[in-house]
Amino acid sequence: MQSEPERIGAASSTGGAGGSGAGIKVGIEIHQQLDTRCKLFCGCPTMLSDRKPDYSVVRRLRPTHSEMGEVDRAALFESTRRKRFVYQGHFGSACLVELDEEPPHELNPEAVSVALTAAALMNMKPVDEIHVMRKIVIDGSNTTGFQRTAKVALDGWIALGERRVTVQSLCLEEDAARKVSESEETVAYLLDRLGIPLVEVTTGPDMRSGAEAEQAALAIGRILKATGKVKRGLGAIRQDLNVSVEGGSRVEIKGVQELGMISTAVECEAMRQRRLLGVRDELIRRGVQDPLGSAVKDLTDLLSETGSKVLRKAIDSGGRVMGVLLKGYAGLLKCELQPGRRFGTELSDRAKAKAGVGGIFHTDELPAYGITPEEVSSVERALGALEGDCAVIVAAPEQMCRAALESVLERASEAIRGVPAEVRAANQDGTTRFMRPMPGSARMYPETDVPSIVVTKSRFEEVKRSLPETLESRAERYQKEYGLSRDLALLVVDSPYSAEFESLAREGVADPSFVAATFEYTFKMLRREGVDVDSFDPAEIKQVMLGANSGRIPKEAVPEVFRWLSANRGMGVEDALRALSVGAASAEEVRSKVAAVVERNLGLIQREGDRAKSRLMGDLMREYRGKVDGKLLFSLLEEEISKRIQPT
Repeated sequence: MQSEPERIGAASSTGGAGGSGAGIKVGIEIHQQLDTRCKLFCGCPTMLSDRKPDYSVVRRLRPTHSEMGEVDRAALFESTRRKRFVYQGHFGSACLVELDEEPPHELNPEAVSVALTAAALMNMKPVDEIHVMRKIVIDGSNTTGFQRTAKVALDGWIALGERRVTVQSLCLEEDAARKVSESEETVAYLLDRLGIPLVEVTTGPDMRSGAEAEQAALAIGRILKATGKVKRGLGAIRQDLNVSVEGGSRVEIKGVQELGMISTAVECEAMRQRRLLGVRDELIRRGVQDPLGSAVKDLTDLLSETGSKVLRKAIDSGGRVMGVLLKGYAGLLKCELQPGRRFGTELSDRAKAKAGVGGIFHTDELPAYGITPEEVSSVERALGALEGDCAVIVAAPEQMCRAALESVLERASEAIRGVPAEVRAANQDGTTRFMRPMPGSARMYPETDVPSIVVTKSRFEEVKRSLPETLESRAERYQKEYGLSRDLALLVVDSPYSAEFESLAREGVADPSFVAATFEYTFKMLRREGVDVDSFDPAEIKQVMLGANSGRIPKEAVPEVFRWLSANRGMGVEDALRALSVGAASAEEVRSKVAAVVERNLGLIQREGDRAKSRLMGDLMREYRGKVDGKLLFSLLEEEISKRIQPT
């Protein structure tokens, strides 16, 4: 017989855990940093710094009313955390604009041009005038308490296989500050990233699976790269997902950093929503009443002698242990919604986010954590629990306890209605955790300090006449002009070494396939080893490629040459060749050595034929690897064998 959670999980996972069953809808938001000379609203450079900060300032942020006199619910939620924000900056990478001590300058014209180019590549219609808006954000990532954003284009599309995916909007925005540390009361941010231009591309809910969403994100990423003005590296691009299943709600998943995690995140969210719908159906079947308003009770005296370390620590530090009853919820809190995450985890996440507590305990998982069966029974009696009920307890200062348990009641109440619309953060394994409620229209209002920009028809026509080559077109050209395979061509066009590849290939410095393979396979291997391949000078790379093409540097030795150059900065390719004895053996010496090996092994060659040839080649490579090209060695071996043994 199945337990309650198992039955609910099985009944609500129609379409499978993969999340690609009927009824799923996925939209994506791509946030891509632009590689412009200056930030969006000032003249500071768009480079990050690893130096020790030169200064810091402390702020507290509060929500403001919109033009309609409303306060956004997401901003109000953030304000309840009462965090103190410390902003650290470097002279030269942030100015008074980032500190909100000086009005923003005009929109960066370079960033506007890049945004319009991206819009044209996605078949979009530009707005008549670009107006900057303020989007309320009081999590501390903006010193102003809002993010500046401007709608640039609307109503476009991209091709995804045989069909089109709608691109609803393209916005030009300022990036947020970098979070560097966080404690219970304080969050510290670096200001160097604040104000870097980025584009936000939002699609319609047109994808029907995580795999389709991944393909769309890849396609949009390639279009943005085609502008030649996007930053690369960790954090330069971020994907947010909007996911819903039939009967569920739109849930926004923030911060999916890796393209390959999109599919997993969609699958996990689809599973979560379907199983939450199963929890809802079970609550309705049980006739459960809305728990909002249930009494929060102080259980500290009852548990004053507890041996639980968590409860003991809270009580000894002057805190309280408090609890609330969820009537009719027994067994449901241990229902798994995502791998390793249960409905009880959802309640705990809400309590952590709202009240800052470390977590919650509930009787679906107790006795445990040092809480005895006798203590569980005492708690249930004190709260008036009957069979089928679930008790939740929290240990923290009294105000935090009450806020945490009120948020538990709120989340439990939402479960009766199904799936709450909310913003969730992506975990590294593709599961998600609660961040904040879904924002409403009250979070946006006009920015009065930045003049609008008129986008004339003639300006956009000029943009369309000078569009860059798309990455798909470039990959096709690389196949035709340079003989690359399709897979290698696609790797190269997506690579930060695309320009270097094309320059070397055009000049005929080396075989294009070898150049591409060096950038895409050898460099990636070296990077995994910790070699700083990004520090190589283009002239160094060219010299190594020339050496490999002429035969002076055996191709097998190329990785070792680059390793040596990385470890000996300031030294050159010639120094590397001398230190590694690359190419030190003369042609006469190598031929003589090969002839001697063949002479000694004539009997073996006659008996075993090609198998003997492979063995002898292995012996020669052990001696000459990195010094003589393998193809040359094999050619000499076959030549010397043919001199002595005539084919039968």
